[in-house]
Amino acid sequence: MISKKEIINDLPLFACLSEEEKDLLAQRAELKKKPKYSFVFLSDEPSNSIYFLLKGTIKIGTHSVDGKEIIKSIIHPKALFGEMCLLGEEKRLNFAKAMNENIEFLAINAVDIFSLMKTNHRLSAQFMTQVGSRLRSAESRLEALIFKDARSRIIDFLKDNVLRRGRKVGFEMMFKHSLTQQDIANLTGTSRQTVTSVLNELKKDNLIYFNRKSILIRDMAKL
Repeated sequence: MISKKEIINDLPLFACLSEEEKDLLAQRAELKKKPKYSFVFLSDEPSNSIYFLLKGTIKIGTHSVDGKEIIKSIIHPKALFGEMCLLGEEKRLNFAKAMNENIEFLAINAVDIFSLMKTNHRLSAQFMTQVGSRLRSAESRLEALIFKDARSRIIDFLKDNVLRRGRKVGFEMMFKHSLTQQDIANLTGTSRQTVTSVLNELKKDNLIYFNRKSILIRDMAKL
């Protein structure tokens, strides 16, 4: 089994730490596992730890006043989540839930991160860079909801995912995922029926091919 020190060595956020600081963090961190569809945390729970996903996929979201699930982001291995506790969040505003496979993650108490930040300013800078990137992504999604129609948002979702997580298959690009069409709808601010309709139209036009676990984009330029 991989050690906590090895995991910390493999996380880009902690590349700026000394070996002594990494050893200390490894002593304090906790390795945890949860089954699929379980919650890492719920809204209104105390916000006192940050997490790094090691295996599986997690969705971060909330619920509207009428109970509809709103997905804010999808977390993949090596990604940080729960970081708002370092920005003054006392109770969780969102939930973090495992998707359709078991998850493993590293939990670190916010107090331990704050302690390191006091003496290692590069860690503070690294953290702010990651948070800034998340905020820019959230702002882009908000602008898309305001200025783009449903079809464009779904196509942007496909392009963004294949660029960030896809791989070349001949002259085509494919990305694997664990999302239902309802998940895609919740991420793009559309309905499941709209997602189904748009995906089927793109498939009929031979621009994409998809199944439950992957989406193949035949020509990025034409999409």
